[in-house]
Amino acid sequence: MKSVFKGLYMSFGMFCTIPLPRAGYWDESGAKHMIAWFPLVGAVIGVLWWAAAKGFDALLWTRWNAEPLLAGALMLVPFFFSGLIHLDGYMDTSDAVLSRRPLEEKMRILKDSHVGAFAVIMIVALFILLYAAALSILQRGERLALLIVIPIVSRCFSALSVLCVRPMSSEGYVGIFKPEKPVPHRVMVVAFAVLAFVSAWLIAEWIGVTVAAAVALGFSAAMLYALKSFEFKGVSGDLAGFSLVISELCGLIALAII
Repeated sequence: MKSVFKGLYMSFGMFCTIPLPRAGYWDESGAKHMIAWFPLVGAVIGVLWWAAAKGFDALLWTRWNAEPLLAGALMLVPFFFSGLIHLDGYMDTSDAVLSRRPLEEKMRILKDSHVGAFAVIMIVALFILLYAAALSILQRGERLALLIVIPIVSRCFSALSVLCVRPMSSEGYVGIFKPEKPVPHRVMVVAFAVLAFVSAWLIAEWIGVTVAAAVALGFSAAMLYALKSFEFKGVSGDLAGFSLVISELCGLIALAII
């Protein structure tokens, strides 16, 4: 049981930038439990995202004409509280997948620390869409509490991809995080997902469920596309990050237009 709570501490230390004592703490016995707590990290990031949105909305009521500036800040909140780790995976995977090279070359590009043209193009496209969605959400100022749900659902599906799909490499993070007996962890993550959908319903009924479903479908489509591009060799941290970023974009767009 002690190792389970070590995993909780390590999950926050790795996937969230909120300062913690002994932030670099690492324990092999807790590593296998980290991914099961990933949705809880998403809940904390979601609360901070919602709090920022409420604060920005309050500023707009003072007739401070800064909607574009606040929208830009709002779209960046989850990235900075997650330490940009998932954005890095998004860029690496975009470079590899869009290169349309043979599998071996894609694998090399995925591990390359240099930034390619496709990564730059995709990050610009991502930020344009995120900005447009965030601006629309702030202008309407409705159902902001759904910003709590979006990061939870995205991390539930990211955790399930790690727990249910074989790792691309046993030496990568996915291989380290995956427990020998993943069933209890899968049940725990599914429970988090159910709570997220119930919360979405309580916040905005079918609109809330639709936003949560947009996140789930966005992740599933992005992950399937990435896995197919790598000929179903397995999942990696970069692929999971790529799919997580796209899923949250889908959730934000759904919240903006519904």
